[in-house]
Amino acid sequence: MKTIIINARVYQDGKLVKRELLLDGKKISKIAEHITDKADKTIDAAGAAVFPGFIDLHAHLRDPGHTYKEDIVTGTKSAAKGGFTAVCAMPNTEPVADNIASVEYIQLRAKEHGSAKVYVIGALTKQSKGEEISEMATMKSGGIVAVSDDGKCVQNARLMLSCLRYAANFDIPVIVHPEDYALAGKGQIHSGKIATKIGLSGIPGLAEEVMIARDIMLAESAGAKLHIAHISTARSLELVRQAKERGLPVTCEVTPHHLVLNEEACETFDTNTKMKPPLRSEKDRLACIAALKDGLIDCIATDHAPHADFEKEREFDHAPFGIIGFETAFAVLYENLVLTKMISLETLVDNLSQNPARILNLPGGVLKPGAAADLTIIDLKGSTTFDKDSILSKSKNSPWLDKTVKTRVKFTFMNGKITYQDN
Repeated sequence: MKTIIINARVYQDGKLVKRELLLDGKKISKIAEHITDKADKTIDAAGAAVFPGFIDLHAHLRDPGHTYKEDIVTGTKSAAKGGFTAVCAMPNTEPVADNIASVEYIQLRAKEHGSAKVYVIGALTKQSKGEEISEMATMKSGGIVAVSDDGKCVQNARLMLSCLRYAANFDIPVIVHPEDYALAGKGQIHSGKIATKIGLSGIPGLAEEVMIARDIMLAESAGAKLHIAHISTARSLELVRQAKERGLPVTCEVTPHHLVLNEEACETFDTNTKMKPPLRSEKDRLACIAALKDGLIDCIATDHAPHADFEKEREFDHAPFGIIGFETAFAVLYENLVLTKMISLETLVDNLSQNPARILNLPGGVLKPGAAADLTIIDLKGSTTFDKDSILSKSKNSPWLDKTVKTRVKFTFMNGKITYQDN
């Protein structure tokens, strides 16, 4: 099937230029000022912009095991509505994705029912218990793109070194969720002025920073590729800067919520502001924005973490950590950072597309002839209201619930097929 997209402003080389696109089957066939080929379908994208499909390196699809929160069908539909054409699924499923059978289940289900491509990240240790190295080599033969401790940070430095050495032998990137549990304790929010003010226990930035320093040194010794998930403090960023200056293969990501919100959002005791790492100080938030702008941070990832209403509608200290993020990521960042001129549109788009593709060597992230027809069409002057009736995720745990933000996704294509269309 051939589809022509006309009257579009197409994102190429960091700019929006007036072009037409021809999608032929699963590929982009042509990008030109005017295309005369006949097509089966024509889409008029007047007033909208065409971007590469977004790629999320950090998502929790909850399938198998916790499908009352999310599953591959609803999770990828939600992703498509947010402009994502590929997501990397973390292994904290039940059973844990620590073997080839679990990996193949997720891949098969995504292939049959997914509205986005799903790349599997395997568990770093067996059952994510932090006791034994997982079957990394076998999982790699089955198609994993990385391994991760996924919210259960390996506390034993000796085991972590062994994991990094083993991963390096098979050229498998290691994604870490840095947190020293002894330092974090039973903390609920960032250990700062708001925690003191409202009487909640705090999680110090040091709990993150100590583990990042440790894992950088261990990865350097092991010769491993290290990717740091959801970085959140100024001192963590400085550790990454020093590692990069030494030429180490260390990358990091930041979430939309750590770029837009700070600890003050927790003053209302809204459990949709409870996540790990916690929302930090305004100084840390501004440091993350600066690091994204100058290229120290390598990409933006949502850390989409669905929880059911009954789980979040509890006292703050009993509610689980985490929020959903697919459908809000581009919109809240465009409104709060691009329109305010804190970052450029190029910085936002590249960190949602070509940069994550580069980190894990994934296809996609660019618009060019011969590339996969993975793209999203967004009305930058439109608006979207995130309410329970319109959110496609099974879970609704978002700090932007019932809020209206600028931009509206009109279409998303994966392999030339429409996976989301605005009604």
